[in-house]
Amino acid sequence: MTIVGLDDTDSRTEGMCTTYAAAVLADRIRDAGGRVERLLLVRLNPAVEFKTRGNAALAIHCDLPVERAFDLAVELVAADAETADERTNPGVVVTDDALGPRPDWMQSISRRAVRELLDPEADVQEPLAEAGYRHRGWGNGRGLVGAVAAIGAWRAFGATAPDGWPTDWSYESITYRERDRWGTDRDVDPESVFAVADEFYPTIWDTVDRGEGEADQWEASWRSGDARSRGAKRAAEQGEAVCVPNTPGPVLHGIRGDDPETVREAADAIESEAVERRAVFVTNQGTDMHLRDADPTAVTDGRAYRVTGTVVDEPETRAGGHVFTQISFEGNNADALPCVAFEPTKRFRDRVRALRVGDRVTVCGEVTDGTLKLEKFAVRELNETELVTPTCPDCGRSMKSAGRNAGYRCRDCGTSRDGKVGQSVERDLELGWYEVPPCARRHIAKPLVRGGFDAPTHPER
Repeated sequence: MTIVGLDDTDSRTEGMCTTYAAAVLADRIRDAGGRVERLLLVRLNPAVEFKTRGNAALAIHCDLPVERAFDLAVELVAADAETADERTNPGVVVTDDALGPRPDWMQSISRRAVRELLDPEADVQEPLAEAGYRHRGWGNGRGLVGAVAAIGAWRAFGATAPDGWPTDWSYESITYRERDRWGTDRDVDPESVFAVADEFYPTIWDTVDRGEGEADQWEASWRSGDARSRGAKRAAEQGEAVCVPNTPGPVLHGIRGDDPETVREAADAIESEAVERRAVFVTNQGTDMHLRDADPTAVTDGRAYRVTGTVVDEPETRAGGHVFTQISFEGNNADALPCVAFEPTKRFRDRVRALRVGDRVTVCGEVTDGTLKLEKFAVRELNETELVTPTCPDCGRSMKSAGRNAGYRCRDCGTSRDGKVGQSVERDLELGWYEVPPCARRHIAKPLVRGGFDAPTHPER
């Protein structure tokens, strides 16, 4: 078996998509007489500065000889990658399924690329050349990092993966547009998208977001008659079709789920413009593979963590609608970790605002500039008591301060208390996991509906 690794053929501004390059290459391999075993879509560390939105790398498992597969891949990338964009630096690596002369190194790159920031030259390009792997990089060759990571992923995250690495592969059926439509408004029937989301949920997930509808967006994109536009608006009022991107690239829609046959069936049921091609990918999307466990004092920028601590600051909404709080391992500000729910996480911010000092939580997210960007959190213990000014047991009136450090006194009855007293408070949160809505979810983050969490879940749809 031969494995072809691809990365960084796309551009943030010009479009293209590395999944599309992989799908086209798979067809060219078949045309050349080869058999394609699988297409693998690997989401890497979401904190990488140079990534396009999803930070995806691709691998094709086939039975063509290594040299023939390499030639086909280089020919395709040279012709189709958006190398005019200086931030696009493709990479192609091809080896056998034993992972060539340095299999352990290749698997280690797969794991590190999901959780760390790598040095492209020292960590990847130099070892590739020294070991004699068939490879080619364009520009600065940064795409070779993802290409190596994609090649090693099937073994790195498979049955022999080390403890702490999820191995529950998911699937995505990606449908592609005809090339002359790239960069134009997508013609996808929103009512069929919402119908599919209802019919196949929870086996498919993150297809729509029912809390973030933008009817005008859909209505404006439909140019085929008033009746159809009204139908689009009705569907959009139910929420947002997050499976339909708004980038200039070739993707028409992507259906993610737990079963390959179901994602195919769901994709087939969506009504849309003409389709050029469709491919089903095995992927690490929706796995939380990027998270590692740590305490608040041991986090590092550029990595993603799962951290448990106590809320030590009341949540604060700042400019732009971002909500900040802090958690601490010891329950004091000495080792506090700032956490933020950014405005695009929408209603998730209300969950964060509902936290109180003293709540015990587990938070998950990427750390940048010392602040954890919240993707989900679990409430472990709720602080259900607040300190209030005592009332007089004789007359029922609120006591007044008796002076600094002198407690409280009822001026009418003469009764006193040493300080404030505890009072039960109702909470808007329950124990368990809360998550950002589908419209704000990172590709690699695990939706609560997939299960396997260590507490009750409150999924978003």
